[in-house]
This record gives sequence, C-alpha cells and structure tokens, in this order.
Amino acid sequence: MHEVIIDGHSLTIYDVVKVAREKAKVKLSESAIKNVKKSREYVDKLVEDERTVYGITTGFGKFSDVNISKEESKTLQRNLIISHACGVGSHFSEDIARAIMLLRANALLKGFSGIRLETIEALVALLNSGIYPAIPEKGSLGASGDLAPLSHMVLTLIGEGECYYNGILTSSKEALEKCGLTPVALTSKEGLALINGTQVMTAVGVLTVYDAINLVKLSDISASLTIEALNGITDAFLPVLHEVRPHKGQIDTARNFLSILSGSAHTTNQGKVRVQDAYSLRCAPQVHGASKDAIKYVIDKVNIEINSVTDNPIIVADEDMAISCGNFHGQPMALAFDFLGIALSELANISERRIERLVNPQLSGLPAFLTENGGLNSGFMIAQYSAAALVSENKVLAHPASVDSIPSSANQEDHVSMGTIAARKARDICFNVSRVIAIELIAACQAIDMNKEYKGRPLGKGSKIAYDIIREHIDYIDKDTIMYKEFEKAAKLIENNTIVSAVEKEVGCLYNF
Repeated sequence: MHEVIIDGHSLTIYDVVKVAREKAKVKLSESAIKNVKKSREYVDKLVEDERTVYGITTGFGKFSDVNISKEESKTLQRNLIISHACGVGSHFSEDIARAIMLLRANALLKGFSGIRLETIEALVALLNSGIYPAIPEKGSLGASGDLAPLSHMVLTLIGEGECYYNGILTSSKEALEKCGLTPVALTSKEGLALINGTQVMTAVGVLTVYDAINLVKLSDISASLTIEALNGITDAFLPVLHEVRPHKGQIDTARNFLSILSGSAHTTNQGKVRVQDAYSLRCAPQVHGASKDAIKYVIDKVNIEINSVTDNPIIVADEDMAISCGNFHGQPMALAFDFLGIALSELANISERRIERLVNPQLSGLPAFLTENGGLNSGFMIAQYSAAALVSENKVLAHPASVDSIPSSANQEDHVSMGTIAARKARDICFNVSRVIAIELIAACQAIDMNKEYKGRPLGKGSKIAYDIIREHIDYIDKDTIMYKEFEKAAKLIENNTIVSAVEKEVGCLYNF
C-alpha cells in the first residue's frame, strides 16, 4: 500500500486524498523530529520557570489573565479538551475525519507548537489503525481554530468520547484497546496545540477542491455532448476569439471544446443552421473558464494552508519566543471556500440551462422531454425539475459565510471567520453540481439518440468516448423508468473519474491545475 511521509512542509492535495480515501499509511519524516523535540524542550522550560505564556501557564480566551501553576498544567489541558468538545450534528465522513487527523499531524510536525513527539506519533498511530473519531460537523466559528470539532478528535486520542472502528460507532476506549493503543495523557500546551488550528475547514475544503477539479473538467464534456445533441456552432470556440481576452480558463475551455468535438458531424458553423447559439452553449468557455480560474486560486491557497503553522501561541525556541498571534484565524480559507462554492454553483447554473434546452421542444426541435410517446411517458420532465431544485439550493448555499462574524469568549475573540461553514457549504454545493451534471450527461446522450436527422453521423473524438461510456452503463430510455437509479449510475461514473480519465487519455489534459 502507498505510504505518505509527512514533514510539515511538502504535503500535497493528492497526498491528502491518498490517506483520506485510499487509506495510505502515514509515516513521520526523520528530518522533522529534531524541531519537534526542540520546541517541546522549550515549553518544558517555560512551565518550569513559571513564565506567563498564553495557554501554557494561563487559562484560555477570556481566562487568559488567570495564571495556572505548573502542578495544574496537565489538568488544564485535559479540561480544555473535554469542555471544548461541544460539536453538534451528524458526524463527518471517514475521509474527512482522516484528512483532519493527517493535516493536524502535519502542522504539528513543523516544530512550532511545543507538543511532544510521542503525542504526534499517537495521532498518526490512530490514523494508521483505521480508527477515526466521531467528529460532529457543526460548532466551529473558524477562529481560535476549529476548537469544537478538533476537541472531538482529541477525545478519541485520550480514550474519551466516541469513534468509528470497522465502520461501527463505538467508545474510543474500547477501540483503542482492540488496536493495542494507549490513551494519551496530555501535558502542558498539548491540548491547545491539538485544537488551535484550521484543519477541519481545510480538510473539508481540500477534499472538495479535489472533487471540483474532476467536476470542472467533466462540465466541458457534458457541455460538449449537449452541443452535439443540439448541433451547436463551434466557430465561437476558435482560438483567435479567446486570445484577445486572455483569461487562462476561458482559453483552455474553448480549446477543450474544439478537441472534444474534433471530427464531429453533429456540430455546425455560423450561418449554416443558425447565426448564433444561446449563451449556455456559446458562452460556456467564459463561464466554465471563470470557474476554473477560481478553483485554481483556491488550490493555491489550500496548498499554502496544509503546510502552515496555525497554532497559538507559536513557539520559536531558537529565538526564545512564545508569542500569541492570529495564525489560527480561518479567514484565508473562509474566503477561498466561499469562492469555491460560488464557482461550483455556476457550473450547475449553466448546466441546468442546457438541460432545459434539451428537454424543451421549442428550443431543441426534439420530442418534448426527450420521450418517444409523450403524454403516456413523461421522459425527462422531472429530471429538469430536480436539476432546477439543486441549482436553486446552491444559490442559497452560495451566500458567503465569511461575511458573518459573532464575537465570542466575552468579546476577547471579537472577529471570527466562519470558515468551516464556508467549507461545508462548498462540499454540499459540489455534491449538488455533480448530480446536475449527471442529469445533463444522460439527457444529452438521450437527445443525441433522438436526433434522427443526424443519426449515424460520427460524434467528436472526445464526446464519442463519453457517449460510449455512458451507454455502457445507461441504456437509451424508450419508456418511463425509475430515473433516480439512472442518475446514480452517472454519479458513480463521476465519482470514479471514469469519463474524465478516458477523455483526457484521448484528447489530452482538459485543464492543468
């Protein structure tokens, strides 16, 4: 099985996916251990000297002016975890929980948190054992770190709370015993080091942006199939038109359409059938391209965050400093994930408009709702309803979370990011978009088969591959059937990256992120 070595500096989005979804084992880099030990030794000295340092010899938040004796430092850290485990709602999925543990271990390995090496090793052992904590989705303000959800992660580490083992919700104590693991007894600074960070919002966002990469490529393929079905005009995709407005995403999307549609006898040129196409076809490079550029921005921000120190205070042992700062604040991620949600929403917005053009006989020239015996059969009528409902829901979800802030801790923490809400919303939007595109894929193939005038003519080299994959799993619908089952078949092809991989192999990379 693939192994991911973490050092605090070189983790990638693809490494996170390998650990979170493919269950790759995690190993600590030997090069990082020296800094972890040095930082820990400095914390021990601060405690021994009883110097006033936030969260080490003081309380937390508004209680930062309450001094804590060295005898009470262990109790302080345990109390921090059990009091802060205030999450509510459904638990995060296994892949997100695993990503959370990985990202926190990677951040701690940078050697600026003052945690013991054995505590990081215990967190990684938990990850490698197949145990993942039961972490409620809701309850983080996204500043002072993801305090509540990360506290639930730490509960399992110390043998408290609940976790999942072999897919079954069980007590953390029992799961640790089954795996031969010993609960960690936290000492000075460790509770704070484990929960004061942005790893929950970032974990959700990393996996969402990874899925978005596949989805934004697939949107070019689904649009191409619709262009085939509606005999779209390809002149609008000529390079010269996009080079004079040189946004990278737009240029690359137009190129994608020409590559995917190359060799098609279903498409046409300006003036042959009509003068111009509707915006949902003609402006697809501009719309899809803008979303690609937005996703690229988010990827750049995520790559920084997954290898960053988001603790407080930050321990700089070489300079004899333990300084309180604001690196735990999730604003850089909050804005990025709000942007991600908006960018993804637009892919569904324009896809749904193409679905409408496919099913509406006044716009397509095809049988109403893509069914042969309309009236007796409803065909794709309610498929468009479902797509419209998902798009409408996305418009609500796309409202930015980052513009909101509620002061906390008696106004000591008077501006927060709501970044975890932004990440969760982006994840939910991503799911909705995948289902809208799934519907477009099926509807476009149905429309291609119903376009009798062009029947038997070759499709483009990329769209033909996509069409063949869809037809391998989803039959032409000649009479009403249970439609949600067909949607899920298409969704599975999306989740497995089947269509994008096959088309990219034939026509080249659809977008280089």
